[in-house]
Amino acid sequence: MKYQAFLIKYGEIGVKGKNRYVFEDALVRQIRRSLSRVEGSFNVTKESGRIYAYALSDYDYDEVVEALTHVFGIIGICPVVVTEDTGFENLAKDVISFLKETHGEKPYTFKVNARRGRKNYPMNSMEINQEMGYQVLTALPYTSVDVHKPDVLLQIEIRNKIYIYSKEIKGLGGMPTGTAGKAMLLLSGGIDSPVAGYMIGKRGVEIEATYFHAPPYTSERAKQKVVDLAKEVAKFTGPIKLNVVNFTEIQLAIYEKCPHDELTIIMRRYMMRIAENLAKKSKCLGLITGESIGQVASQTMHSLNCTNAVCTLPVYRPVIGFDKQDIIDISQNIGTFDTSIEPYEDCCTIFVAKHPVTKPLLHVIENDEHHLDDVIDEMMERALSTVEVIVCE
Repeated sequence: MKYQAFLIKYGEIGVKGKNRYVFEDALVRQIRRSLSRVEGSFNVTKESGRIYAYALSDYDYDEVVEALTHVFGIIGICPVVVTEDTGFENLAKDVISFLKETHGEKPYTFKVNARRGRKNYPMNSMEINQEMGYQVLTALPYTSVDVHKPDVLLQIEIRNKIYIYSKEIKGLGGMPTGTAGKAMLLLSGGIDSPVAGYMIGKRGVEIEATYFHAPPYTSERAKQKVVDLAKEVAKFTGPIKLNVVNFTEIQLAIYEKCPHDELTIIMRRYMMRIAENLAKKSKCLGLITGESIGQVASQTMHSLNCTNAVCTLPVYRPVIGFDKQDIIDISQNIGTFDTSIEPYEDCCTIFVAKHPVTKPLLHVIENDEHHLDDVIDEMMERALSTVEVIVCE
């Protein structure tokens, strides 16, 4: 079946009142961005509370659907046949031809659901439903009507043109990227942080990311793994600016000067400080981490309290109450899992204490950080001045 367009349905956007157009425009931009990556040409327009992607050239159906199912804000994708209004008799012929081609000549139940957006059409919605049902039953005697649970819900929308469809492909939902500000994701090579970025991105937040690299203890392949993860998340959120911070000098200083059972907590506190510095420069409104309560020693409530204490921006932890399997399931669904489990360790796993403290006391941690006072300011300045920026898309 050759569909001339795709009707895009949205959910939460529809209740945004006077600001609705802002969200619609953002969704149109994201659809255009996503479709620009596939073969073919499309005209994406808003029309009377509807968004359509009209095909202007040949295209690969599966490729287009794949692209649209990566756009936040879409709840349904409906491939449509578009016809001109040349009278009900011709519309009935088009509908019958559509049903034959899309559903074959086999028994099934159906229901007609007409919507008359153009009130000067000579029949109202109920009349269209009744007469079209009769025409289908007459032309396709192997079909029958079921108004409660039909196999095929035949949709007919009468506007400036007439749109016929019977399939709705589920979208991601959420809100269009860029409608809720920007936040900084602390992105590692693990499973959790890409999922956290995806989940916050789904609420309309633009994502920037920071990765802490520790050469020669972490390899270039470890950095490439994080770049690959950022690209996977960017398929949903749009391009991600990835800040690569050389963290080796700071980690070695922490290792040499601070109690070893506090290594991870103190390391995390300096990561948060650096990420927040970069976030403020980029006008981000918060930090994002993949932390889940109790998953590891640095993610107990006591530990999170210690890392939070260095931040003035809010810290968003969307997987905070998830089991590990919950996070793995999402990572598999969004395509980051296979990359996350590649055997290239990041700095969080290289410099880890054998017996890390699980209930750190904030005043103790702050006191032990004073061992770094003579070197840390210069190290922080060097780390921030040598950031490598990679745009991932």
